[in-house]
Amino acid sequence: MPATTTATVSPQAAPLRFRPRRPLFPAADYVELTVHFACNLKCTHCMIEGTMDWLQPESPQSLERILELNRRERRWKGLTLTGSEVTLHRGLPDMARQARASGFEHVRIQTHGMRLADADYCRTLVEAGVDEYFVSVTAANAATHDHITQVPGSFDKTLQGLHNLEAHPGVKVLTNTVITALSYAQLPDVVERLAGLERLVQMEFWNYWPMKATDDKGLIVPHEEVLPFLRQAIDAARRLGRRVEVKNFPECLLGDDADALDNDQPKLVIDPAFWPEFMRNGFHQCVHRAQCGAQRCLGLNTAYINRHGWDADLLVPLPLPEASA
Repeated sequence: MPATTTATVSPQAAPLRFRPRRPLFPAADYVELTVHFACNLKCTHCMIEGTMDWLQPESPQSLERILELNRRERRWKGLTLTGSEVTLHRGLPDMARQARASGFEHVRIQTHGMRLADADYCRTLVEAGVDEYFVSVTAANAATHDHITQVPGSFDKTLQGLHNLEAHPGVKVLTNTVITALSYAQLPDVVERLAGLERLVQMEFWNYWPMKATDDKGLIVPHEEVLPFLRQAIDAARRLGRRVEVKNFPECLLGDDADALDNDQPKLVIDPAFWPEFMRNGFHQCVHRAQCGAQRCLGLNTAYINRHGWDADLLVPLPLPEASA
């Protein structure tokens, strides 16, 4: 079955590595709208699992305001429709049609990809104007992925959805793998597992944060343990000609791969009650902060520090910018 096809990364046959500085999808070109707070998975790393019952999705009027603003001012090229699992929203195709009709060049959805396993539904979204798919792939095999999502069969459906997208020229796929204690050793294997997908143009690796000051689930991995697997994954993806973005990992540890770090995010339109919860993460903490010239680094968050300490001997301050004459 196509969904279980595994390709092998072959460094000998791979193109030369490239390191573009400009993102393939600049954050400033996109606006994200949260339209749905329900999900049919129970991912152990879900950062909003404690808020889905009370965060309010944006209204149709909110969507219309964004569409009208962009008609007038052309602020953004792309609209991302997101939430918990946006494909559960019955109005998704209509929202995509509205966005494209209003002048948005791209409509993206953020999804676990399971509904895309239905080829007819997949075609409906493409024909409605959804041309970018940001798909969560939590691990490299069904046993681990389904353990993380707590739904048997979810991995096979996600892979089938990715393969269904292969039938649609003009579609671009991005994947995201959250780095946790359950997945970090499989990062290179995720790249290998998805190597045969022609629509896949960018792979993202987001280092887990729990939206609170403590890592109650024990999912945060020491940076030093993650690093070799993360760099192998970056290298393998780039050898396949794919862009790579890394989120929430210390810039100083990535060496020659530091250009993969990109913590920029699009403007997010969401229930304002989300932001006090998000601020509990406590990013931008580092013992070297005053002496470091890093421009893209989020430092450490409170939960990481409480679990693994400050990594004072591991982290190294980057040179400060030279003062102008």
